[in-house]
Amino acid sequence: MQLDTTAAVITGGASGLGEATARYFAAHGAQVTIFDRDVARGEAVAAEIGGHFAQTDVTSEESVAAAIAHAKASMGKITVAVNCAGIGTVGKTLGKDGPLPLRTFEMTIDVNLLGSFNVARLAAAEMARNEPDADGERGVIINTASIAAFDGQKGQVSYSASKGGIVGMTLPMARDLARDNIRVMAIAPGIFLTPMLLGLPQEAQDSLAAEVTCPARLGRPEEFGRMAAFIVQMSYLNGEVIRLDGALRMR
Repeated sequence: MQLDTTAAVITGGASGLGEATARYFAAHGAQVTIFDRDVARGEAVAAEIGGHFAQTDVTSEESVAAAIAHAKASMGKITVAVNCAGIGTVGKTLGKDGPLPLRTFEMTIDVNLLGSFNVARLAAAEMARNEPDADGERGVIINTASIAAFDGQKGQVSYSASKGGIVGMTLPMARDLARDNIRVMAIAPGIFLTPMLLGLPQEAQDSLAAEVTCPARLGRPEEFGRMAAFIVQMSYLNGEVIRLDGALRMR
């Protein structure tokens, strides 16, 4: 599948890794529809890249179904879905104030894992209606995991669990969708220069960068976008999780 024939929906596309992916795809000829809760920012980014926008709550079946319908009407088809919407929560299983609130754990799973599956399943239903391309493909789904799925730190129990779920569903989802010629992949990014990290003092950013094996720097969001684009174009990649982390192994 080539980017200039791609029609992509990108969740969390108003900021961070999702925005970088939307910009990279659009710059290389893809049609893009951004799914995000932030209307002002989402519409602004969509306008800048010549794309479309749909206000979306990824945890809601009705909201995602409406966004998928809007994307199909706007682009004529959906061939790629990139799930970047997510939240990062911090809290130990048992902290100074007692057990981690169950709602904190539930909310993280709802957005990061359930939300990704919700978008993937509804996008897959639309992709299955596509005519196969020259390689026989109908679509590609890319979910965002994290190195926290493998190397979770103290206080990351809910976040790591949500991202571990992304890792765990990659292969079975790829197998489920094989008969429809839809590939499924996941990217597990390390520490990237997202808005949250950019808000840290430079000294803190430098300290984090020094932990990366090589190159000793933080990841650039556009590198995530390039990886997503590579997956779209490399038709033999399927059912796998790719760590994009400079060989960082959290201890």
